[in-house]
Amino acid sequence: MLIKLALPRILEPMTSAEVIAVHAREGEALRIGGRLVDLKIDLGAALAHDCPPISYYRIALREAAWLRRLPLNVGDSVAPGDLVALFSTTADEPLEGEPARSARVTVAGLVVDTALWSEP
Repeated sequence: MLIKLALPRILEPMTSAEVIAVHAREGEALRIGGRLVDLKIDLGAALAHDCPPISYYRIALREAAWLRRLPLNVGDSVAPGDLVALFSTTADEPLEGEPARSARVTVAGLVVDTALWSEP
């Protein structure tokens, strides 16, 4: 069975996210909790803040699956609804046809070192 992962809308005003890390490789068998990608979301254009309106997130699987396609690279911009990954329940599943359902994932916020923040 084919399973797709489209980028969920993590924050209501977000229009896109930047890929800052890719943890999985195509063809790899991923277990529950398998890390896929880390994302940076910058809301600076949508909301005014006294601090950097930047958040970091990791997308991880909540089910075991074979990663068949991961069309993202570090630095890519991805919008809510865009394809993040295509999975299958077996390693040799044909990739033709529509996915049967969406992947079960967890989106977790990441805490980054505040020393990375710069003064304006």
